[in-house]
Amino acid sequence: MERTPVMHDRSIHPNTRIMLEAWKRMNANPAQNEDSTPRANDHPDLIANIFMIQATDDGAWVFRSAGDGVSALLGRPLADHDFLGLWTGPDRSMLTGFLDAVRADGAPGVIRGRGETLTGQRVEVEITLMPLPHASIHGASSRFLGLYQTLGGVPLLKGRPIWRHRVAMLVPPDTRRAEPALKLVANNVR
Repeated sequence: MERTPVMHDRSIHPNTRIMLEAWKRMNANPAQNEDSTPRANDHPDLIANIFMIQATDDGAWVFRSAGDGVSALLGRPLADHDFLGLWTGPDRSMLTGFLDAVRADGAPGVIRGRGETLTGQRVEVEITLMPLPHASIHGASSRFLGLYQTLGGVPLLKGRPIWRHRVAMLVPPDTRRAEPALKLVANNVR
């Protein structure tokens, strides 16, 4: 059964595609795909934008680690900060449901939105969240590997950190099951 976000076409950032493909290979058969998964030194710009969040008993999703690129864009060390704290109002409520969907379905989801500085500069962002299979509570993943990717426009921030986020689109896990393949062979030999 293959479950990945529907945004699997050209509309996603190339780094997001790399992460989703690696996640899919690792979850299909981790031992078999060990040699074919991407290596950190193959994608240095991607590694700086990776982070990990973990669910807590009180409903928060705290950062356990974050790459230098994510910390620099957000202008602060992120360890032990709540991921949901990056969002406000209705966006925060939507993200809570989105995280629940990714957790329950055990498949990646993608957030499209924008990050804003305190002085109003904006940049488009794409955040991908992928559940880690061996970090589960009651069968659902309690840790997600994430990729925080800007979609251009970083110079417009003028070096100012992104302080708040707005949701433009949520792409939850694709829960469609793969259709069974039927192969028909006709033999007209008499």
